[in-house]
Amino acid sequence: MRLLLLWLLHAAALLAVAYLLPGIHVDSFASALIAALLLGLVNAVLRPLLVLLTLPVTLLTLGFFILVINGLLFWFVGSILSGFRVDSFWVAFFGAIAYSVIAWILSSLLASAGNK
Repeated sequence: MRLLLLWLLHAAALLAVAYLLPGIHVDSFASALIAALLLGLVNAVLRPLLVLLTLPVTLLTLGFFILVINGLLFWFVGSILSGFRVDSFWVAFFGAIAYSVIAWILSSLLASAGNK
């Protein structure tokens, strides 16, 4: 049940990012659900491999290169889904940061509501 709620919250976070940033387009809530699912899968499968392959650059930049990886993965998901579009890399870069922050806030609200 908690996993389903987190998935819905991540889809809502994706809709919020699309509302806040003009270069990100989500056609419907169903598209946001699919995009949130694919973002989760890509972050679970590809992100660790990319972080490992780019470890020297990540260490050299004191970890800031992970933000570039997050932006590239966000842009990648936007390029393979038809209902979720990202216009450019920089929009994806800032969109990935905003998506992470909003999803973190929503998830922490769910965790704090579950503790009461």
